[in-house]
Amino acid sequence: MKTKHILILFIYSLLCFEISESQENNSKLKWLNFNDAVKVSEKSNKKLLVDVYTDWCSWCKKMDSNVYANEKVLEYLNKNFVVVKLNAEGKTTVNFKDTIYSAAEFSQGMGVTGYPATLFFTANGNPITLLPGYVEAPMFLNVLRYISESRYEKESFDTFLKSSPKTETK
Repeated sequence: MKTKHILILFIYSLLCFEISESQENNSKLKWLNFNDAVKVSEKSNKKLLVDVYTDWCSWCKKMDSNVYANEKVLEYLNKNFVVVKLNAEGKTTVNFKDTIYSAAEFSQGMGVTGYPATLFFTANGNPITLLPGYVEAPMFLNVLRYISESRYEKESFDTFLKSSPKTETK
């Protein structure tokens, strides 16, 4: 009888651990470096989002705490994008189209002139657009939908917003 109770307790604790681990995995973004993310993006056929930041940028920190930490944004990004954190002043190198760039060279080459900046790429690595600055979670979610659904190929962002239901992030 004691063995049965121990076995039930053991199975219950395993289930709790598995549930908590799966919730934890969905509550965080899986940030990759650019070079690995391009490979994952191609294999998964997901678009690529690159968050370009600097360590001193207060708006970048606000983007992390208010936007990337938002439950609906997290869920949408994990489902539809491969995500990259790129410190524009870091020592990381970026291999883009068979050329190696410093993070600063790559960022400047993509048109980044301030931080934070969000770059979007197709699954095969072609640039889609640059979103400069801090964007509140509801509007950011609209941008994510516009990009992930490839609506940019058919209509302007303004037209997309007018035809879309209001996005709630709470």
